[in-house]
Amino acid sequence: MRGSIWNSISQYAAFNTVHWNDLVDVIILSFLIYEIMVWIKKTRAWVLLKGFAVLLGFIFIAWAFRLNTILWLGKNIFSLGITALVIVFQPELRKALEQLGRQNLISSVFSFDSSKDTEARFSDRTVNELVKAVFEMAKVKTGALIVIEKKTPLGEYERTGIPLDSVLTSQLLINIFEKNTPLHDGAVLVRGDRIVSATCYLPLSDNLLLSKELGTRHRAAVGISEVTDSLTIVVSEETGGVSVASEGNIRRNLTQEELRAQLVIVQDKTQDTGRFKLWKGRVKKHEKNADK
Repeated sequence: MRGSIWNSISQYAAFNTVHWNDLVDVIILSFLIYEIMVWIKKTRAWVLLKGFAVLLGFIFIAWAFRLNTILWLGKNIFSLGITALVIVFQPELRKALEQLGRQNLISSVFSFDSSKDTEARFSDRTVNELVKAVFEMAKVKTGALIVIEKKTPLGEYERTGIPLDSVLTSQLLINIFEKNTPLHDGAVLVRGDRIVSATCYLPLSDNLLLSKELGTRHRAAVGISEVTDSLTIVVSEETGGVSVASEGNIRRNLTQEELRAQLVIVQDKTQDTGRFKLWKGRVKKHEKNADK
């Protein structure tokens, strides 16, 4: 009897042995669940899920008191639950997939393009002209919205405005956003050293964590940064404050030096698209150690 019990325990323990891949599985799932919960809390999905939880509460009450009619309705309704969730959360799911697609997890480690690109995204002159125009408009509280294209194409937003394709200068930017002029309403799109379009329409962010003080320009800046990798500069018409939106976040009340630093990062003079970045990084590190 004792031997059979011990054998049963041994078989159960052997069946439930934890392997290293089980730990990896748990860690990855925990990370994904955490990221999903953080994403849900920052979108309208949080409010919708609370409504969903209320419905589940009603069904639980119906189950506890054996309210068969409500249970029957709930069973038939929730059989279509997955399709309904996809329809209801379609904008949020689209944003999440777009953000996932912009991560470039593989290409950040390896690059399969044998060419080298050491050119900056735009010139130092463009940086100077942008900073000069932005703070000239900030002094007189002229509202402005300037979107700088990075890797994600902004063609669909460019088509909503009026094409310009002009060399970017501070005078041109100031003239575009001057009040009561035909082009002042909307966003300006910048690609490289040129202004490609003006009066463009941008998607508004529905992030519930954004300050209520932020107006339409700021929400549009955050909105475009949620669906693309662009950098957007905002000049407040009420306060004259300068803000920058990127990756769904916004930094407010920047100084000239801080704005210039952000633009230099976007400028990216050290772009290198050579083959196998990871190997190159190791070679460079080895060379530095050898020099020491």
